Amino acid sequence: MQQISLTVPVFLLAACAALPAPATTAAAPEDYSLVWADEFDKVGLPDATKWNYDTYRNKDGWWNDEQQYYAADRQENARVENGHLIIQVRKDGTQLTSFADYGGQDYSSARLFTKGKASWQYGYFEMRAKMPCGRGLWPAIWTLPEAPGKWPDSGEIDIMEYVGFQPTTFHATIHTRDYNHVKGTEVGERININTACTTFHTHSLLWTPDAITVSVDGKPYFTYKNDGKGEGSWPFDQPHHIIMNIAVGGSWGGREGIDAKAFPAQMEVDYVRVYQRN
Repeated sequence: MQQISLTVPVFLLAACAALPAPATTAAAPEDYSLVWADEFDKVGLPDATKWNYDTYRNKDGWWNDEQQYYAADRQENARVENGHLIIQVRKDGTQLTSFADYGGQDYSSARLFTKGKASWQYGYFEMRAKMPCGRGLWPAIWTLPEAPGKWPDSGEIDIMEYVGFQPTTFHATIHTRDYNHVKGTEVGERININTACTTFHTHSLLWTPDAITVSVDGKPYFTYKNDGKGEGSWPFDQPHHIIMNIAVGGSWGGREGIDAKAFPAQMEVDYVRVYQRN
């Protein structure tokens, strides 16, 4: 997901004091300890001590020609229930209380991020989630640098992207100054799973000074190594925050149109956990 970072004070969560181990054991490396987590066990709006809402758009409209508006503090689009975070996209259109407030967009959604709350340089990141099925939907779990920077020079890590017109495929990608989709040089990999949008799957990122490895259900399928050639290919030496969202349409998600019958649609997230080396 392409995005330009906003100017928000940098907050680096220290890894000096590990949190208690969760009930469900993750596949983190043995020498890593849990430093941050959201188990989504508090009903209502997402925990404001852990998540902010990204509602920013540029002067020309929404990123990547997407057709949704990202709302804040709106339970119809982001809420916790039954132990899961629900990010829901809806075809609200003019039924919204103030259509103009939603950018004149037909669809409302949410983009949550930990920016300004927590960020990490290196670590093992794990999320268990269920994707929505439907052509035109574009959910993602990804990271961007906490410090403001020019995209894509400062780097982007796409842990999981899913586009509804490829219902059995997960994508993992990195973007840098040398390797990005604007130039057509992005580096990534895909994995096919028949139940990609019908059941929960565990997505993980292992990020070290030497390499980035993305896995699904414990199976690594994308590795990007630090080639030692500098920031053009490896800007991944600064803290990143986590982002989770569902886009509608856009230059990739809408490539084969939008199925009007897909709405409302939701991504369910069971947990998000971050581990760092002891």
